[in-house]
Amino acid sequence: MTIQPRQVKTMFKMNYIKKVMLLSVLMIPFYVFAQEKPNVVLIYVDDLGYGDVSCYGATRIHTPNVDKLAEQGIVFTNGHCTSATCTPSRYALMTGEYPWRQKGHNILPGDAPLIIPTTKMTLPKVFKEAGYATGIVGKWHLGLGDKTDKDWNGDISPSPNEVGFDYSFIFPATADRVPTVFMENHRVVGLESDDSIFVSYKHKVGDEPTGKDHPELLKLKSSVGHDQTIINGIGRIGYMTGGRKTRWTDEELSSTFLSKAEHFIEQNKQKPFFLYYALNDIHVPRMPATMFKGKSELGYRGDAILEMDWIVGEVVKQLNTLGLTRKTIIIFSSDNGPVLDDGYADDAVAKNGSHKPAGPYRGWKTTVYEGGTRVPFIVAWPGNLKAGVSDAMINQIDLAASFAKMLHVPIKENELPDSENILDVLLGKTKKGRNNMVEEGYNNLAIVSDNWKYIEPFGKNGAQLLDLNTDIGETTNLADKYPEKLKALSDSLQIIKGKIVVATAH
Repeated sequence: MTIQPRQVKTMFKMNYIKKVMLLSVLMIPFYVFAQEKPNVVLIYVDDLGYGDVSCYGATRIHTPNVDKLAEQGIVFTNGHCTSATCTPSRYALMTGEYPWRQKGHNILPGDAPLIIPTTKMTLPKVFKEAGYATGIVGKWHLGLGDKTDKDWNGDISPSPNEVGFDYSFIFPATADRVPTVFMENHRVVGLESDDSIFVSYKHKVGDEPTGKDHPELLKLKSSVGHDQTIINGIGRIGYMTGGRKTRWTDEELSSTFLSKAEHFIEQNKQKPFFLYYALNDIHVPRMPATMFKGKSELGYRGDAILEMDWIVGEVVKQLNTLGLTRKTIIIFSSDNGPVLDDGYADDAVAKNGSHKPAGPYRGWKTTVYEGGTRVPFIVAWPGNLKAGVSDAMINQIDLAASFAKMLHVPIKENELPDSENILDVLLGKTKKGRNNMVEEGYNNLAIVSDNWKYIEPFGKNGAQLLDLNTDIGETTNLADKYPEKLKALSDSLQIIKGKIVVATAH
């Protein structure tokens, strides 16, 4: 049989189509894998309340950059940190473990040793195992080194680098605690050999003036407790001497951290990266850059919120410029609820007026009420998830297990013990969040299940039972009215704490 030219052309075309289809099929896993490895930028704000940004209802202050992020992502109205104070929340975020399971995991002094075991699985290690570049910029506050009496003048290890971060640029604890220095990886930045740093939280070191003895030297006075070594005209917690050229000024903190975050993104734009960007704003001492001072109606606290919002805008702008917008998940949240007077006389109370930092919720930083742990929680991934609002109950402790699922990182049974996979919730595929969750105040715990909340007795306060469906302000204790519900939730909390062993059928 003679094959005509038209048949040859047709056969060639069919063979070509088959090859293209085969090639496409072979390439599907590559594209799927690429889509499963987006960059992740976690913007973690300090002491920002549920009601402190305009997309969550604030009217006396406007946060256009956070609002724009919210318009492009999912706004969670029932998003939580684990704890109403900073160190515990950050520990849970990093380890996927409730911090109250371990002793000594409350607010740490600036000279504390590292509280995360270097052998422990962590959020950054999840990303490292998936081939990501990992970096932290900003506040750490989870301890450094292996002892309290550490030498600040050499390499300090273990550090964030030993728990999963390829790169770290941090200050050790909080801005109101010494030492007030930047650390890049294992060393203090700018340290000179003839100006050694000494730090103590037990007794005064050196002859530097303190806020207690020399209040006339202060540009920001203490309202309580912040009256030890004066640095940049502000009294701190703890004593420090030496390292004069290493000391930062408060006004430069945000811009310095921003430049380091932008540099990390630029350096890793060709490969997947995870950036934990832990802002110093809006924690005390609130001393924003000069260009933000006086720009809000709420004093320095409001000015620091505006500075925080500007930072969010700058990060988004850089991602846009580098063409990384659709390749990057941005998560925006806070480490705990808000606080007004937190040790400095900065007019936060006097100028707050009708502003509601915790929104409609009761409580503040340190309290086990919703205002202590219910925080802004936004997940944006333009072009990859549908924007909207979700009332699913989610917790920052779940990020580790969720990203392990997304990136196919195997997790052993004893790793990330309290972290749950809520990936479908984060990506907007479902609004079915956690079944229950433990919240931690400064000295007590609560459990939330099906919008019922049990708060364990503490001090002079008896057990409390609250119905969050009808009482979001947590004003009415229903313990006497529903004793069976009270006991059921109390038992559930005890089981999670491990004090009740549940018998299993054989």
